[in-house]
Amino acid sequence: MSGIPGAWLRRWGPRAVALTLTGCGLYIVMPSLLTFFGSWPRLAEVDLLWFVLLGLLELGSFAALWWLTRMALSPDPALAELPGAPPPPARWASVATAQLAGNAASKVVPGGPAAGGVVQGSLLVRDGQPGAVVASALAGVGLLTTAVLLLLPVLTVPALLIGPPPAEQLRWGLLVSLILAVVLVALGVAALTWPRSVSVTGRLVGRIVHPVKRSVTPARMANLLLAQRARVRAVFSGRWMRAIFAAAANRMFDYAALVAALTAFDAHARPAEVLLAYVVAQALTMVPVTPGGLGFVESGLTALLVVIGISADTAVVGILLYRLVSFWLPIPIGAIAWAGWRLHTNRS
Repeated sequence: MSGIPGAWLRRWGPRAVALTLTGCGLYIVMPSLLTFFGSWPRLAEVDLLWFVLLGLLELGSFAALWWLTRMALSPDPALAELPGAPPPPARWASVATAQLAGNAASKVVPGGPAAGGVVQGSLLVRDGQPGAVVASALAGVGLLTTAVLLLLPVLTVPALLIGPPPAEQLRWGLLVSLILAVVLVALGVAALTWPRSVSVTGRLVGRIVHPVKRSVTPARMANLLLAQRARVRAVFSGRWMRAIFAAAANRMFDYAALVAALTAFDAHARPAEVLLAYVVAQALTMVPVTPGGLGFVESGLTALLVVIGISADTAVVGILLYRLVSFWLPIPIGAIAWAGWRLHTNRS
């Protein structure tokens, strides 16, 4: 009986903490969410063509991500001579269904991207993809899309140097994003170039975790990370240019949807400054306080758009339109995709 409380705590403790953090986060951002939802009637002013345009732009963003994921799941020709049968080619339908379901889960389940990754990975594994390949592919896709996001402000530097200087908040956002991008790229280069750095990190993590979980040893953790490094390194081997293009397309289509949503309400702002605001808002989605950064993205993006000269009312309703298509609409679409996959699986 003495082991039951410990097992219960290990199983339900993290979930209770996640739910508590999510509840606190939603409580903090609830006033701003009510303000946004109060602008809902103004969406009736938007011409139907704007909804179609935003839908097509978001579809392009998702399609680029499907292409990138399928690329990561495809067998590397350089590894064809290794023992064991190569994994089956990933089907477009499976990749799209898994991403849509995982994306929907990340927006409604505490834990955000982590929970969505679990759902996406489980669907791909059940479709016949090896677990190790799926883990490496999703890790590679996540690292590449994050690096591209943080490097996007580099595109704004010439425009910001030529035009009037941006507000202090945007200058800080540019500086922080560039620092994070440099750190992320440096860590990626070190991990992919110097195996010893990965081994040292694995041993350090193993020593920290071993007192809590005896099965995790420094040597075992180092070997695990080295094996994962080899898989991630091979994910985009020989296909880096296509992978970077797909990751950039994923972000830029989504950014174009934000610009279109603001333009629908006659908002005028420098594209470079809107891009900086977009990058900061997307970074907020990585903080797993609320699913998909709900509330924090709306508040942060509104504040930054006001800073660059867009009126608060226009910023609120423009962001509401953008989030309707990019955040809320994919949730039922992902649920339908998951239900269709379950129905197909049960029949077969």
